[in-house]
Amino acid sequence: MASKILSQKFYAEMEKLIPRYPTRVALLLPALHQAQEETGWLPPEVLEEIGAYIGIHPAQVREVASFYTMYNLTPVGKYHVKICTNVACCLRGANELVEQVERKLNIQCGETTRDRKFTLMEEECLGACGTAPAMMLNDDYYENLDSKKLDQILESLE
Repeated sequence: MASKILSQKFYAEMEKLIPRYPTRVALLLPALHQAQEETGWLPPEVLEEIGAYIGIHPAQVREVASFYTMYNLTPVGKYHVKICTNVACCLRGANELVEQVERKLNIQCGETTRDRKFTLMEEECLGACGTAPAMMLNDDYYENLDSKKLDQILESLE
């Protein structure tokens, strides 16, 4: 492996976590979270570095990272917009909200604006069925969305 990409802060955080887990492999999810927070996404080199640190093959790291939608294996915009399109949210207008964002940002779901400011994704479930439709904006949840609320949120970011 070439030079390290992850910072000393990453390694210090991992060292603090080691006593909490029964094996180093159990550090994988926290390591992915910490690395993504630091780098913004999880490029192959970072997955390789995490694998080397934990002591597993990079393919195993990629398998886990690709399973969970909260890990980004491609670069995302400064504002990562994830709209839930599961049944409860769809019944309350989520598909229309996705279309609204696509029109407003001039991108399709799964794309990032040219200025790298926004990425739009559909999310399978945000666990907010009782307050649908729901959206995550980076790490923040927004619930009971409608067209007006969504516009207000997006305009506050521009």
